[in-house]
Amino acid sequence: MLLSEAVEVKPQPTTKIMEEGVINIEEEKYPELLGKIDHPPRKLYHRGHWDEDIFKNCLAVVGSRKMTNYGLMAVEKIVKEVAAAGVTIVSGFMFGIDAASHRAALDGGGRTIAVMPCGINLVHPEYQGELYGDILENQGLIISEFEGDFPPDSWTYPKRNRIVAGLSKATLIVEAAMKSGSLITAGFAKKYKRKLFALPGPITSKVSEGTNHLLKNGASLVTSSKDILDFYGLRNSPLRNSNGQKTEGREREILELLKSEAMEIDDISRKFGLSASEIGATLSLMAMKGLVFQKGRRYFANFN
Repeated sequence: MLLSEAVEVKPQPTTKIMEEGVINIEEEKYPELLGKIDHPPRKLYHRGHWDEDIFKNCLAVVGSRKMTNYGLMAVEKIVKEVAAAGVTIVSGFMFGIDAASHRAALDGGGRTIAVMPCGINLVHPEYQGELYGDILENQGLIISEFEGDFPPDSWTYPKRNRIVAGLSKATLIVEAAMKSGSLITAGFAKKYKRKLFALPGPITSKVSEGTNHLLKNGASLVTSSKDILDFYGLRNSPLRNSNGQKTEGREREILELLKSEAMEIDDISRKFGLSASEIGATLSLMAMKGLVFQKGRRYFANFN
């Protein structure tokens, strides 16, 4: 990690996204759950409109910076649906799972909180300035216990992690190696007696060793947004395609197949005993409707 990868935010007075302030622990609007942890931050510096409702139902989502395609797909499917149901997504703004989780929350029309390992005047990593701005433009928050231009350092990341877990009723670990900051966050969640979820992963993947370890030691298995929404007492909205159309006939059969596993056209055609050209034409129509999307040679069900 290059700790120098931070850049000062350039204020834009023509927008409202640069609203900032500081919340003291003695104030009523200080987040209630965070105030219950051991050694909570005395002050929270923030950028963005402070709305106490944003802290009502928070889910921490963290994971590996070495995110795999599997991890990204899980975030895009699960986190987006959870955020769309009204749960605020809290993460640490780093590249990989953190950044993907913030983005998935925004894509779902939800709200997200980025907890920084540095002062709120810095964008870290520096190339995520667009994400920083998008969070604020969509009624999210950038927060930190560090003031102004305070630089990130090796010891500021674990302190940041305790806030991520402390704000949240539950924590979801998407991908994590055995020695990772994500497992530090999981440790804080356990210490604070908060719900801990983990995504199962391939036994051959280094970034699934940590999550699989958590599952063997008491974390709750997550395979869909429903697993998390049930904990919050919320219901998911029914999935619709981009035109609000029902999915019937061959399209429905293909969609159900792809929900289980991404496949190439030739594999799908063999399943249905149809030519690749026939299946290709159907998939093209399904892609136009927003039912499926293509990465490389494989087609995926669109759960968005």
